[in-house]
Amino acid sequence: MKILTASLLACSLLASQVVIAEARDLTVVSWGGNYQDAQRKIYFEPFVKEAGKPLLDESWDGGYGVLQAKVKAGVPNWDAVQVEAEELALGCADGIYEKIDWDKMGGKDKFLPEAVDECGVGAIVWSTGIAYDGDKMKQAPASWTDFWDTKKFPGKRGLRKGAKYALEFALMADGVAIDQVYPVLATPEGVDRAFKKLDELKPDIVWWEAGAQPLQLLSSGEVAMTTVYNGRISGVNRSEGKHFGFIFPGSIYAIDSWVILKDSPNKDAAMDFIAFTSKAENQSMLPEYIAYGLPNIEAGKLVPEKFQAELPTAPDNLKGAIPLDIDFWTDNSEALTQRFNAWLAQ
Repeated sequence: MKILTASLLACSLLASQVVIAEARDLTVVSWGGNYQDAQRKIYFEPFVKEAGKPLLDESWDGGYGVLQAKVKAGVPNWDAVQVEAEELALGCADGIYEKIDWDKMGGKDKFLPEAVDECGVGAIVWSTGIAYDGDKMKQAPASWTDFWDTKKFPGKRGLRKGAKYALEFALMADGVAIDQVYPVLATPEGVDRAFKKLDELKPDIVWWEAGAQPLQLLSSGEVAMTTVYNGRISGVNRSEGKHFGFIFPGSIYAIDSWVILKDSPNKDAAMDFIAFTSKAENQSMLPEYIAYGLPNIEAGKLVPEKFQAELPTAPDNLKGAIPLDIDFWTDNSEALTQRFNAWLAQ
């Protein structure tokens, strides 16, 4: 009798969890700040009107472990999530994402080849590079050498907290040519060289984690320069009348993608949402608010000419920039993150 009661109780609890999961609103997760403000206007709110169902949007700061934990815990409380390329590769290999219905997306041929994956749909092409406040800095920096030169350009420096990007930029500051950054970083000597260069700047570094933070650091004058996502700069310049500058030479560009967490109770709605955001007519509105490149090929053609020059995919902006090496970071992320965290704690 006790066993039967326990079994009935377990089934009842499981059924309750299923009902709760099914009752939960579609939850979409992105990067916050003025980027998510733009997404809310051109994607979230119009999708709610079209679908006739509510949508909850949340933000996060990245980290593959966060996604792993949500899937391993059972029914995840997030559905569609925007992830970086490394998180896409790791999660697809580990089976924590649903497979994409590319027919619903309009077909793979509608997208840049780099934006197509069995587990993810490209959302934006973005760059990380140097930003400065044109109202406070008479002479603009031109390179990572300038970023490291606190005598010529006094003041603190903002850097994204993590090994990725920090190590590449350190090597560029140390004179490594852009086409040799990853070959050098792939050697033990290259890693040592990058950390040694970071040692030089460490006392003047202000670390940031959320994409909106670099804008706050520049606005307050806490830093003279910072690494930043390029679209955030155009966004704040337009919305707040700032005169922040962004340096494309020496920047690193990458593609973020939409994924759906495994066993999402809102899988179908999440797939519909991603398809909605991937339509050329919807995606083409993004650069009006924030200057990110567009994975939908036709969408790129629909962007007004006045916004084209700010995009990381503009030919002039690709000169002197390099793509993030996804394979390198998929293979080396864990070891380099451990070393970075140990270095940070010293």
